[in-house]
Amino acid sequence: MSNPDLDRNSLMGGRTVQFNVSTSTPRYSDSPSPAAAVDAKLPGHHNSVPHYHESWHRELFDVGIFKDTILPSLSLHGSLALVAYGIGRATNSVETKDFLWPAAPIANAWWSAVGRKVQRGLTLGQALTLLSRPERLLLTGVTLWGGRLLYRISSRSARRRKSGKGTDDARYEEAKKEDGFWNKALFTIFIPEALIQTIITLPFTAPFHHQGKVLSGYHPIIQSVAVGLFSAGLALEIIADSQLAAYKETTNDEHAVYKEGVWSLVRHPNYLGDALVHFSFPLLLYGSDLLAPIEILGSIANYLFLRYVGGDKQIEAHQHRRYSQSSHEKHADFERFKASHNSFWPKADVLTNQWLWIVLGAGAAGAAVEQVINQLI
Repeated sequence: MSNPDLDRNSLMGGRTVQFNVSTSTPRYSDSPSPAAAVDAKLPGHHNSVPHYHESWHRELFDVGIFKDTILPSLSLHGSLALVAYGIGRATNSVETKDFLWPAAPIANAWWSAVGRKVQRGLTLGQALTLLSRPERLLLTGVTLWGGRLLYRISSRSARRRKSGKGTDDARYEEAKKEDGFWNKALFTIFIPEALIQTIITLPFTAPFHHQGKVLSGYHPIIQSVAVGLFSAGLALEIIADSQLAAYKETTNDEHAVYKEGVWSLVRHPNYLGDALVHFSFPLLLYGSDLLAPIEILGSIANYLFLRYVGGDKQIEAHQHRRYSQSSHEKHADFERFKASHNSFWPKADVLTNQWLWIVLGAGAAGAAVEQVINQLI
């Protein structure tokens, strides 16, 4: 018996998928992604869908993901990093690199999903029509996440400049005091972050290029969970940033750190929200027959960067230096906050915190809205 809701050939734009209905067990499939299958038929595309006998971990070089995805991404992010470095050096602003974190992934995702097809002769409308529902969800998610972050960075920069607090975040002002900072910043900050961005973008660039083995087994429930996880993460980011901004404008207690609202869940709810958003991308791909295992590296790289490189580790080191020098009371409160709240993942006692349920409710609402929209269009 055929179920129209599980007609994967229709949902995935004509792609044939093997699926064990009785077990829902994921298996490797050599079928191309919908976008890759379409690309193979476009003018100027001469790659045929390859057949493989090697295990998936060799796909980085054998399938073409290195040539078709990683190298183009590295070229894009590297070029933008050079531009940002040039502007930053000319204006003495390290913050130019921050604009790349949302802008470059959006540009990369849109080029991978749509731009290449337009370049080969399709109209924008035709290129968008060829995207399957999971691909549209993926592209929409990246755009929403990146657009919000770009607005956040832009407005923060504008407020700081308007108030006369300088051209850079306080963390960067400290870094620029090092001897010969700009002479080495390209190779210690800008290019390394371009490399990290190349990896982070894998979940929303590689699916539009990739031809080869993917984990197959359609899971509509997992699709909905992925949308809910994305919605919860995005809501957590928005609430965290808005609450902190409101606190700084109205109260900004010089003797205590802010730990109300979603900041009562963990010390860095905005970074947690960002990680949840990025974890939702490979989950969506898995539930949609589009996940190549290497694409999981993107979310892992983003998480590791937020935890141990440029996220909470960097900002807490700055907070420790600033509070210890300017306010012993605030530094003591900051140490108490560290002792009572985890940096990234909430403790079990947050189950009674209303903000946890507000965020989860936002995730459930996002998943429900997406289902309604899908039924209407």
